[in-house]
Amino acid sequence: MELFGLFNLILIILGLALFETISSIDNAIINAEVLSTMGAKARRWFLIYGLLIAVFLVRGLLPWLIVWFVNPSIGPINALFATFSNDPHIKESVEMSAPILLAGGGIFLIFLFFHWLFLEPKNFGIPKMEKFFISQGVWFYATVSIILTVVVWSALQINTMMAFGAVVGSTAFFITHGFKQNAEASEKKLMSSHLSDLSKILYLEVIDATFSIDGVLGAFAFTMSVPLILLGNGIGAFVVREVTIGNIDRIKKYVFIKNGAMYSILFLGLIMLLDSFGFHIPQWLSPVLTFGIVGYFFILSRLNIKTEKTA
Repeated sequence: MELFGLFNLILIILGLALFETISSIDNAIINAEVLSTMGAKARRWFLIYGLLIAVFLVRGLLPWLIVWFVNPSIGPINALFATFSNDPHIKESVEMSAPILLAGGGIFLIFLFFHWLFLEPKNFGIPKMEKFFISQGVWFYATVSIILTVVVWSALQINTMMAFGAVVGSTAFFITHGFKQNAEASEKKLMSSHLSDLSKILYLEVIDATFSIDGVLGAFAFTMSVPLILLGNGIGAFVVREVTIGNIDRIKKYVFIKNGAMYSILFLGLIMLLDSFGFHIPQWLSPVLTFGIVGYFFILSRLNIKTEKTA
C-alpha cells in the first residue's frame, strides 16, 4: 500500500510537471522572442532569478492563497500542509471547501478549451472536428454561457458557494484572457521598442504570472496538496526556462503540442467539475490522461516532421 502511495505521488508530480510545461509553451515563445532583444546580463538575470520568482512567488504563493481563501478558518500554515494534516477539523474543512475550488477551476479550464476550439488559430490535429468548430466561432459565447448556466443551476441544488465558485471561475477566465490578449498584442511593440532591459524583465514577469493561472488551476485536478503543486509546477517551470534558453525553434516544429495541451485542459476541467459534484475520480486518472493525450499529439507532431522532411 505504501509502495502504491509512493508511486501515486510520483505520478502526480510528473503529471503536474508535464501539464505545467505544455500549458506554458506560448509563454516560453513570448519569453524567448523578448529575451532576444535584451542584453546578456538581463537575460541571465531573468533565466536564473526569474525562475525563483516564477516558482515560489507565483506557482507556490498562488495555490497556497487559493486554498487559504476557500478555507480561511484553518489559517495560513494549515492551508499549506492541509492534505498532510491528521487534524480531523482541517480535513473536514478542506473536504467541504474543495467543491467550491474545483467548480471554479473546472469552469475556467473548460472555457479555456472552448475559446481555443472556437476562436484561436491552430494546426488541425483532428482536422474534421476542429475545422468545423473554427467555422462556428460565433457560437463560443453562447456555448460557454449555456455551460455556466447549467453548472450554476445544478450547483445551487447542492451548495450555493459552489455555484459562486463556478461564477468566479468564469470571471477569472475573462480577466486573464484580456491580459493574455494584451500581452500578445504588446509583444510586437515591445520587440521594436527602446524600453530598458529592466522594463522588459518586469513585463515578462507580469506575463509569466498571467500565463501561470492555467497551470495553477489545472493543478488542482491532480491534487489539493500545495507542496506537491509547488514541486510539480516548479519542475515544469524549470523545463520551460530551459526551453526558453535555446530550444524554441525546435519546439515550434512540434505543431500539435498545443492541441495536446488544450485537450488535456478539457479533460482536467471535466474531472474537476465531476469531482465537485461528488463523483469519485481516482487521483491517478489526471496524470495518466495528461500523459496519454500529450503523448498522442507528440507522436502526431513527430510524424508531421518526418512527412515534411520527406516532402
